[in-house]
Amino acid sequence: MSQKIIPVIMAGGKGTRLWPLSRSSAPKQFIKVVDDKTLFQETLERVADPALYEAAVVITNQDFRFLVAEQAREVGAALSGILLEPVARNTAAAIAAAAFFLSDRFGEDAVLQLLASDHEIDAGEEYRRSIRIARETALTGKIVTFGITPTEPATGYGYIEGGETLTSGARAVKRFVEKPPLAKAEEMLRDGGFYWNSGIFMCRCDLLLSEMLEFAPEVHAAAKGAVEHATLDLDFARLDLDCFGKSPDISIDYAIMEKTEKAAVVPSTFPWSDLGSWDAVWKVGEQDDAGNVVIGNATIINSSNSLVLSRSVHLAVQGLSDVAVIASEDAVYVGRLEDSQEVGKLVKRLAADPSTADLTETHPTSYRPWGGYTSLLSGDRFQVKRLFVLPGKKLSLQRHYHRSEHWVCVRGVAEVTIGDTVTFLRENESLYIPQGEIHRLFNPGKILLEMVEVQTGSYLAEDDIVRVADEFGR
Repeated sequence: MSQKIIPVIMAGGKGTRLWPLSRSSAPKQFIKVVDDKTLFQETLERVADPALYEAAVVITNQDFRFLVAEQAREVGAALSGILLEPVARNTAAAIAAAAFFLSDRFGEDAVLQLLASDHEIDAGEEYRRSIRIARETALTGKIVTFGITPTEPATGYGYIEGGETLTSGARAVKRFVEKPPLAKAEEMLRDGGFYWNSGIFMCRCDLLLSEMLEFAPEVHAAAKGAVEHATLDLDFARLDLDCFGKSPDISIDYAIMEKTEKAAVVPSTFPWSDLGSWDAVWKVGEQDDAGNVVIGNATIINSSNSLVLSRSVHLAVQGLSDVAVIASEDAVYVGRLEDSQEVGKLVKRLAADPSTADLTETHPTSYRPWGGYTSLLSGDRFQVKRLFVLPGKKLSLQRHYHRSEHWVCVRGVAEVTIGDTVTFLRENESLYIPQGEIHRLFNPGKILLEMVEVQTGSYLAEDDIVRVADEFGR
């Protein structure tokens, strides 16, 4: 049997390019954009073939640790580990840490596939063919990247120029090209031999680390120390802050790929998109006869070549062309598809205004290791939330100094602890938790528990939680 590949999935980014659905606390890899699964879950399923892959390792940040674990559980994906970055240091440090971590467990000759968690890929036979070529090339001592055959002169992607053809069918990398202006992109497509840089890599652990030592020794030292001094926290490996924080903030492209003489590219024709803008989502979506992509709660008439998406309120769109209309629970974005690469500028303006900054940071729905909650309504001295608790999960035993709470069970059965009393709450039943009283919510059932929580008091922020006991170690 050929050597299996260990996927390394990078899932720590906090981008907002798909605002208003994506926020800093709920980036695009963890939200449902086109399908009923998140992009992260689709990535996990793409590397689940036991004939090709070992169980994946995920590297993410502390804020997303329980979200990673829960979304992996939902799709039944086994993991080799979850590495937690204590601070953001770009892809070079994350990849180096994963290589040290996995070489200890699988050997220095282990073959890694380094991939983002937020790309849309058709993992059919062409994808598997490219994977097999990349593995063969990596085993000959190359750091392999996947070059996507361009279908248009895109200006939002970097490019790779291929050189001589290698025996495996891959090509040597002649050069990398930064995101080009339109005229340059058109010229490269006319010349041929250029590919979109997918940001997917494959290589052996030992080669990656030796090239890192040569070209980015500070990254190498920081990652090595961070893994050697890592601590275990439940099912997570927490990289050492002092060591990891010393790494330069640099991507794998700048740290190694543009310097090494061992870079190779596998020309690939499988459908791929980094879903970096709403026009990219429109391109991969299922279009009707008028070129419209309609997702979720929406009705559209007399319109063409547009993206209309809502997972909350119902959108009705009439007489528009070439636009994106996107609704979340608390914001709506309307803009021309051709301008959707510029959403980041809009988000920066929102973030700079204290009255709208929260729209770029937090999502109405927040996820926790036990489930999560959605903010429904807030006002002076009151707030209403929907709580959802997974089967067998419990919240921390806690108290609040500044608020009281009213709980109504709307689905399932709740076991509620208030002080020394344990009560079972069934659908359409409610109870009151006095300010300052110790309490806990537990779902003992087999189905999702849903509660409506009404908070009243002088201070309602999430930091008014004093945890007495917590099975998640918070």
